Amino acid sequence: MTAYILRRIALMIPTLLGILLVSFVVVQFAPGGPVERVIAQLTGSDVSATARISGGGSEIVQPGATTMGPADPIVSKYRGAQGLDPQFIKELERQFGFDKPAHERFLLMLWNFARFDFGKSYFRDTSVIDLVIEKLPVSISLGLWMTLITYLISIPLGISKAMRDGSRFDVWSSGVIVIGYAIPGFLFAILLIVLFAGGSFFSVFPLRGLTSDNFWSLPWYAQIADYFWHLVLPLTSMVLGAFATMTLLTKNSFLDEIRKQYVTTARMKGLTERRVLYGHVFRNAMLIIIAGFPGAFIGAFFSGSLLIETIFSLDGLGLLGFESVLNRDYPVVFATLYIFSLVGLIVNLVSDLTYTWVDPRIDFETREA
Repeated sequence: MTAYILRRIALMIPTLLGILLVSFVVVQFAPGGPVERVIAQLTGSDVSATARISGGGSEIVQPGATTMGPADPIVSKYRGAQGLDPQFIKELERQFGFDKPAHERFLLMLWNFARFDFGKSYFRDTSVIDLVIEKLPVSISLGLWMTLITYLISIPLGISKAMRDGSRFDVWSSGVIVIGYAIPGFLFAILLIVLFAGGSFFSVFPLRGLTSDNFWSLPWYAQIADYFWHLVLPLTSMVLGAFATMTLLTKNSFLDEIRKQYVTTARMKGLTERRVLYGHVFRNAMLIIIAGFPGAFIGAFFSGSLLIETIFSLDGLGLLGFESVLNRDYPVVFATLYIFSLVGLIVNLVSDLTYTWVDPRIDFETREA
């Protein structure tokens, strides 16, 4: 097992390098960038969703600016830079690190990331790691509760469907599951806002944030109620499609075990169905479900809440990544990509090790590399 773990850890290095390299190359060819964003803000032409400066379309010329010709090589590569001082443009490039060749910037980024030095945000006066830590509580709340609720719904429902396979309950519940899985979570979130958050009908649940403005002035029991009150709509939107896969996985896993010979033998010995199910079938059938818990949590934690956080204005990692891409805040984009990829690879390894913990008969050491 030690050799298998070391082999998997060694494979993480080229995987991370490949992810970062592909992302870095894509960014080099993507239109816009931090320099163009600053120029757009200065000239009043920034119309992005997160624009901070609005000049009403008027041009803001820096001190010492000169009128540049249309073919000036210094500013011709930046749209909207005509009329700005070339030295000012060079200073912007130096500030954002674009005064170095692309390969030097990539190698420097790898060296910094290997030491977990993610630098500072381009447009926020704080370090990237502090930003990530600041946004963690929201994303942890969504990911943890979504995973727990999904398992609490999916496992009992999947077992019931397996025990009543082919019945009317199995058929109509499968229909509900398929419909729920087919509805995009962000569309259902908008529907919930329209219906229950003051959109057009009822104003039952809050629209923004995880807590109310007077949260810290409330007694502890009211704080708990307020927290879960804010979670109802986001979690409902996220759980709608998430429990479908887990329910069907649970059902199929139990059906596969129920049809095995040892179950028939247990029934012939006179054991009750409940004893057969929970004394013999449950542990074997739950193997793949329990082992998949780390991956399910990380999936919900990192990727499942991006649109939901944006729709409900929840200041978590999903919204941070979305705004960073819009603002071309490359240190935040690449740092979060690196952290998420690294954690994902580690969790995949943990999931494999969980299989061996749940069922010692599984031995990855004997598999061929």
